[in-house]
Amino acid sequence: MTAETRSAYVPALGYRALTAFYDPVVRLTTREHAFKRGLLDQAAFQAGDAVLDLGCGSGTLALMALQRTPGLDLTGVDGDPAMLSQARAKAARSGATPRFDESLAQALPYENARFDAVMSSLFFHHLDRASKLLVLLEARRVLRPGGSLHVADWGRAANPLMRLAFLGIQLLDGYVNTADNVEGCLPELMQEAGFEQARETRRYSTVFGTMSLYHARTAS
Repeated sequence: MTAETRSAYVPALGYRALTAFYDPVVRLTTREHAFKRGLLDQAAFQAGDAVLDLGCGSGTLALMALQRTPGLDLTGVDGDPAMLSQARAKAARSGATPRFDESLAQALPYENARFDAVMSSLFFHHLDRASKLLVLLEARRVLRPGGSLHVADWGRAANPLMRLAFLGIQLLDGYVNTADNVEGCLPELMQEAGFEQARETRRYSTVFGTMSLYHARTAS
């Protein structure tokens, strides 16, 4: 990417200096393995499916998917080269062979209808509303007819305690970017981008608030 586009992505945990701590922080505070297992249960991928991990970060979800379903045609994409370095190192240690590409999600480097499914975890809350819509439009573009979208991200607080806990995320990632999440607007934005059957499917209570799973489809 150019220097201009490199400045457009948001580093893990909001600041470059915190990138090295991303994996342990997420593991300890978000019930990571529980919600990512839930997302993969929901997706129910089959061997041979072409799957895009959007905002793949350090590759944990991609590697979990490959461990669960060998034979996936799995591609991870992220705008942060430091996180992609971590993802490639983790893949090499595990013996898995996903493809990891560096690109901004608002302009994906893939042809139309390339993938059967798009998945994403803890990515959308970094984006303002206009960027969320652009990314969802790109996700729909690269999905085949009848393709599925599976998202795990912060959602509407399940109770006052979870709403209070989420203030920590808002302080770190910004009140504007996280507003759509805590207001439960992601399904509405998915529909605005042209997806069908957009809905929240499950919730998890975590140290920093309510983690939600979402599902949507493209038209057949």
